[in-house]
Amino acid sequence: MTHAFTDDALGRDDAVGLALRVRRRDVSAGELASAALSRIEKMAELDALVGPPLATPVVGDQAGPFAGVPTVIKDNSDVRGLPTGQGSEIIRARPADRHGPVAREMLSMGFGVVAKTTLPEFGLSASTEFPTRPPTRNPWNTEYSTGASSGGSAALVAAGAVPLAHGNDGGGSIRIPAACTGLVGLKPSRGRFVLPALEKLLPVAIVSEGVLTRSVRDTAAFWAAADHASARRLRPIGTVTGPSARRLRVGVIRQSPAGGPTDVETLAALDDTAALLARLGHTVDEMTTVPIDQRFPEDFVEYWSFLAYVLQKTTPRLEGRTERDFDTLTVGLADRFRRTRYRLPSVVRRLRRASADYASMFASVDLVLSPVLGHTTPRLGHLSPHVPFDEYLERLTSYAAFTPLHNVAGAPAMSLPLGRSSAGLPVGVMFSGVQGDERTLLEVAFEVEDAAPWRSLAD
Repeated sequence: MTHAFTDDALGRDDAVGLALRVRRRDVSAGELASAALSRIEKMAELDALVGPPLATPVVGDQAGPFAGVPTVIKDNSDVRGLPTGQGSEIIRARPADRHGPVAREMLSMGFGVVAKTTLPEFGLSASTEFPTRPPTRNPWNTEYSTGASSGGSAALVAAGAVPLAHGNDGGGSIRIPAACTGLVGLKPSRGRFVLPALEKLLPVAIVSEGVLTRSVRDTAAFWAAADHASARRLRPIGTVTGPSARRLRVGVIRQSPAGGPTDVETLAALDDTAALLARLGHTVDEMTTVPIDQRFPEDFVEYWSFLAYVLQKTTPRLEGRTERDFDTLTVGLADRFRRTRYRLPSVVRRLRRASADYASMFASVDLVLSPVLGHTTPRLGHLSPHVPFDEYLERLTSYAAFTPLHNVAGAPAMSLPLGRSSAGLPVGVMFSGVQGDERTLLEVAFEVEDAAPWRSLAD
């Protein structure tokens, strides 16, 4: 267990608390940035950064709601002047000539960017591990994975280096690292935030941008500022500051769409959360059937393989490197797609129907409760690029078993750290809502956080 919490300008405050102190002039943006850089340096053993931290942070809009609050951006999003490496060891990465949409949005909110963070190659894996570079380590226990693909961001937030960090989620990449590191991770509805440029060209847009935080308050405040609902025909989230008096019908899912087993400790966290919701007055019932096409798990892997193939073919490589030099997962998925590419049109048709199938779950419930993952956080090496591809894919799909559905359906889902494994690591539980209803997820999250506060490394 390691962390950077100390009695400096950042203290133990979340991003909302820090922004309030800046507005009151109790602390300056420069003092916060200096403290964040010092903490990041102290957490070098986590290997969560791409390149060195910025000696001169990129300063955000001083009129924004998070003015002066330091943050980090995942290295698949452009920050002007910095290379974007996509987590790969063989990409020919050049400094970006302009800020990408995520950086522009976060800077407009007032955040100051102090570093870029690690992800596995192209964000395809669920653990932030590399062929030759050191893996990103979990601050709760550095022998364990920090999840992925937003693994570097999660490690730094959990360790206290920054209060909030950018992440994105194409199959669980915000929720998985949140579950592994004891954070709040909300994957928003499709279109709630800016879309990456590539997503606009794809037949099924599965990636959502967002943040990882230590408090529900930070997540709610971020989305109050970042909401693009008016442009995307979504119901606005609005300002959420606490629980609702409304009692909900909660459906509990214990088995993933993939049909694989869920481990005992993960189910214990799920059952404890269901019991807590019942004590709080919600109606909680197990859902015996989930109206999802039985081919969904295989279809998602097929689509994931298509994305790997496209990225392998189109990404500039270092001189002398070939398509075979990408990591095990990228190469294996791309090869798989070459063999099965004829299936893609029917796969895309079925995936596009998943939104309606998903929405039908909410005919009799207001909220769905499930695990985030098929089992507790693994040790480093379990999802290493050195594992043979077939074994790697089997391990990956049994682990990231619950999260991909929301990406395909375009629906919101949130991981909360409501359990604890026998190894002492957090266990995430997932709350899912109908498309456009992040507000209900946040209201319930406030209620659960108040009723059963989770530990952070600051404790």
